[in-house]
Amino acid sequence: MKKFLALILAAVMMLTLVACGDGEEGSVNNGDEGNNVSEPADGGNNAAEEVKSEGVMTYEEYTAAAVDTQVTIEAYVQGKQSWWDNKATVYTQDKDGAYFLYEMACSEEDYAKLTTGTKIKVTGYKSEWSGEVEIIDSTFEIVEGDTWVAEPLDVTSLLGTDDLIKHQNEFVSFKGLTVEAVSYKNDEPGDDIYVTVGLNGNSYNFCVEVYLTGTDTDVYAAVGELQAGDVVDIEGFLYWYEGVNTHITSVTKAG
Repeated sequence: MKKFLALILAAVMMLTLVACGDGEEGSVNNGDEGNNVSEPADGGNNAAEEVKSEGVMTYEEYTAAAVDTQVTIEAYVQGKQSWWDNKATVYTQDKDGAYFLYEMACSEEDYAKLTTGTKIKVTGYKSEWSGEVEIIDSTFEIVEGDTWVAEPLDVTSLLGTDDLIKHQNEFVSFKGLTVEAVSYKNDEPGDDIYVTVGLNGNSYNFCVEVYLTGTDTDVYAAVGELQAGDVVDIEGFLYWYEGVNTHITSVTKAG
């Protein structure tokens, strides 16, 4: 009898162990959830899980499209450069890349709605001017719901490489650049400021675009006071004009 009971108990224990093994496979340990949640691939960027609407291109499809073809994209407003005669010029970006919208059809009322982070759907034509890839002759509609603001991507190490242009129009930063020259368009304050900066023996032309920043902003004043030899960190939009021509939105002298 004792042997019979022992055999029954052993069988019950085996069944219990098998049941526990089946229950753990593929499950989340609710008692220690923090150790079972993967970090988002983009470090917490809330655009990472966005799904494009039907008929909307991915950034990869957009870059592969030929110039002069019609394109439809969805992206988030990151900066507004100008509005005039019912046309808006706007910097936009998603988690994969950026899109420069040149003179997009836009009423003044709708322009006011294009606050930073607003998601829009745009249909227009891919164009290129002096190396700058942009969307022209476009219309847009606001996509309600998600908003997103990009953090500046540090591309200092890409200066002077063929990889820098892959980030064209993105919100970026550069660290430890040396100011070589500062001048005003038309040789007087009130217009664009041209800034030549150097890194590792090479020179690059950046710009304070007055339509983007205005003349009464901190960045306009700060750049106007720079002197040759100053070492600075810069943020801005990676515009392209016959080479990198970053439109500066922020400058800080290195400590």
